[in-house]
Amino acid sequence: MADYIISGCSIADLSEKHFLKRDIKYVCFHYSLDGEQYLDDLGKSMPLDEFYEAMQRGAETKTSQVSAGEFIEYFTPFLEEGKDIIHLCLSSGISGTFNAANVAKEDLEQKYPDRKIYIVDSMTASSGTGLILDKMADLRDEGYSIDELYAWVEENKLKAHAWFFTTDLTYFVKGGRISKASGWFGTILQICPLLNVDVNGKLVPREKIRTKAKVITAIVNKMIAHADGGKDYSEKCFLSHAGRFNDAKAVAELVAENIPGTKGKITINNIGTTIGSHTGPGTVALFFWGDKRED
Repeated sequence: MADYIISGCSIADLSEKHFLKRDIKYVCFHYSLDGEQYLDDLGKSMPLDEFYEAMQRGAETKTSQVSAGEFIEYFTPFLEEGKDIIHLCLSSGISGTFNAANVAKEDLEQKYPDRKIYIVDSMTASSGTGLILDKMADLRDEGYSIDELYAWVEENKLKAHAWFFTTDLTYFVKGGRISKASGWFGTILQICPLLNVDVNGKLVPREKIRTKAKVITAIVNKMIAHADGGKDYSEKCFLSHAGRFNDAKAVAELVAENIPGTKGKITINNIGTTIGSHTGPGTVALFFWGDKRED
């Protein structure tokens, strides 16, 4: 058994079963729905279908990251057990969580000078973070030391690709990404924006594609263009969705049809309340290993 723990945040958008099966620990973000506070705890406090239904009815959502104090409280029991820690954070291009975790690290290293604490900026989000965590668990199980694992993640994290599309522009308007007029015309014209997480770990619009069928084809084509080996790709592929399982399933089926090596290796997850509060219902995301992201 490894003498360290692999840790992430609930925004990795893996199921609790997946976290437990791979022995990956996690700490929860927070959100509010119409002013009432909840933990982003993988849908345990509130089933995710209820959360997205509430959003569609117009409920207001806000999110808050894990604080330095919460990280100290979360990390301390592992350190007291004599375990080292490698923790993967939500991209610093999206959240200040990486900074908060490092503040906790500095405090705890003074109290536990014999322990190692590695904090990694994932440079991605949602199940892109989950994809990296899952690979980290593979490497741990192969016998990687914590130092070897940290070096591998820092070298390879920009090879984790994250592509998103949405069929509902409401939250692009609310978030200020597009104007109300553009949102109205986009809805009439069935525009589905295609976005990805760039080299700086930020979610960036790439294309405006008309109709859901075409954007599903487009997102799979991005995988073919960037995946390690292209159509010969044979590693794991994760999808996540915000109340749009059938759309995610359609992407998964098209991936398996065009990239046969993914059959049996595609996992569909839910987008949790933190990421979902910002993307809104209607979002589908695709994650895979590929060429190194560049400017």
